[in-house]
Amino acid sequence: MKLVLDPASSTRSFYFDKKDERVLFGDIREKETHLLTNGQTIHIEPDEVMDFRAIPYPDESFQCVIFDPPHRFNLKSESDFIKKYGSLDRDTWQEDLSKGFTECFRVLKASGTLVFKWSEVSIPLREILKLTDNKPIIGHPSGKRMGTHWVLFIK
Repeated sequence: MKLVLDPASSTRSFYFDKKDERVLFGDIREKETHLLTNGQTIHIEPDEVMDFRAIPYPDESFQCVIFDPPHRFNLKSESDFIKKYGSLDRDTWQEDLSKGFTECFRVLKASGTLVFKWSEVSIPLREILKLTDNKPIIGHPSGKRMGTHWVLFIK
């Protein structure tokens, strides 16, 4: 069993080692290759196909969960952003992210850590944190506009 679960790993963009053996990389997309408008080719290749709203593992399976769900909606299906990261459903995003938090904490071992990444392009972080009863310990904004937030929880 791997130590770390990333149930929405997409292109694994922030990993130092995109094939790190300690991490189980999941994504709802099976295997995709896309040519972006800038000429870059990206690959979505999860170790396992999974939906972060229904993670197929027993309770307390992982020491760490990294939760970086899609954070935008209302994009055209051919947009580079959707190809890279997927998108939220405008009508169900609150329920979807709430289920995602519930599932991530369910599969997290007692005293395990959950690292949550959120970009405030469409929805402010304060609205997202209302979707879980779990209390974060720290958070840090980053990026040019300080709109990407890294948040740490301990179960």
